[in-house]
Amino acid sequence: MERKVVVVCAVVGFLGVLSAALGFAAEGTRVKVSDVQTNSPGECIYPRSPALGLGLISAVTLVVAQCIINTVAGCICCKRHPVPSDTNWSVALISFIVSWVTFIIAFLLLLTGAALNDQRGEENMYFGSFCYVVKPGVFSGGAVLSLASVALAIVYYVALTSSKSPPSWGPQPNQGIAMGQPVIPPQSSEPVFVHEDTYNRQQFP
Repeated sequence: MERKVVVVCAVVGFLGVLSAALGFAAEGTRVKVSDVQTNSPGECIYPRSPALGLGLISAVTLVVAQCIINTVAGCICCKRHPVPSDTNWSVALISFIVSWVTFIIAFLLLLTGAALNDQRGEENMYFGSFCYVVKPGVFSGGAVLSLASVALAIVYYVALTSSKSPPSWGPQPNQGIAMGQPVIPPQSSEPVFVHEDTYNRQQFP
């Protein structure tokens, strides 16, 4: 494996692990129902929580990792299709599609969790007598999917790099076809003698 591939995979892998770690940290520091206090006028008092910043940084880190791997590898739609039996190409195509699907879901979960967790001070109660908080599993789900997205992106990059180059159709120069030359009999410069009986004799007056 080339050194460039190793470096790119290491950097992107580190960003993926960092994004997942920040997502789990946001899950652990999110505002829970027990953290919310209520007062007599029917308002919810939310405490400050670092989950908002952790969720945003996790989403940004995931975007950076996805941008790096796709910039270096390039879009698979712009690549020429190699030999149909190339397994690496099939693996790269599947990994590319699933990586983008998991990336979109993870990004939306992290942003949604961060936005819903941004409750400060006193807010009116929602749904009658209940205070609204982020449900458990939003940040952690985004963290797991972000890790899966980066891992699949790395698989896509490695498989695409090791994929076979497409064959060149058509005859190659000096390969497979013998270049024939016209056969011309050698011409002799020596005089040719013809027997006199081969000509009709004519009598002159």
